[in-house]
Amino acid sequence: MQAFLVSTGAVAIAEIGDKTQLLSLILAAKYRRPWPICIGILVATLANHALAGAAGALVSEWLSPEVLKWIVVASFLAVAAWTLVPDKADDDDAARGAGHGVLVATIVAFFIAEMGDKTQVATVVLAAQYSPLWQIVAGTTLGMLLANVPVVFLGAKFAERLPLRAARIGAAILFLVLAVWIALR
Repeated sequence: MQAFLVSTGAVAIAEIGDKTQLLSLILAAKYRRPWPICIGILVATLANHALAGAAGALVSEWLSPEVLKWIVVASFLAVAAWTLVPDKADDDDAARGAGHGVLVATIVAFFIAEMGDKTQVATVVLAAQYSPLWQIVAGTTLGMLLANVPVVFLGAKFAERLPLRAARIGAAILFLVLAVWIALR
């Protein structure tokens, strides 16, 4: 259960102000159909994070626990720094696959936007550190949904009132604390 809770919290906080959250806002404004967008986010995140989690679990089998520990610490420190850099929405992300319906457009845009994203990297790192894998994937997916579904339903009003700078700083602090906690274990 710890793996699930850590994964959910880490990704939910890291996702605030992220490009995929901004993509949620763009999709909501463009299509105005929240349910297919939310289902698309769920499907894309499950697929993307399952692949990322599997990669993290595989890496953990190849490396000694001590080496893995320091890689995880370094990764969390890198994600903490990366979180402080604001993301910018790319209208092309929302346009990809737009001719195939709201659901497919969302799945394609989200899957592509998550490639190499800090939440995908966090999923790899969490899967290398914790088990079972299904709890990591479920937790990171829930974290994505917790951060993105309100944006889809509340739209531009929510984005205007959200203190994104403070959220990025909070997320960076969370990853810094996780790095220190793992280093001291």
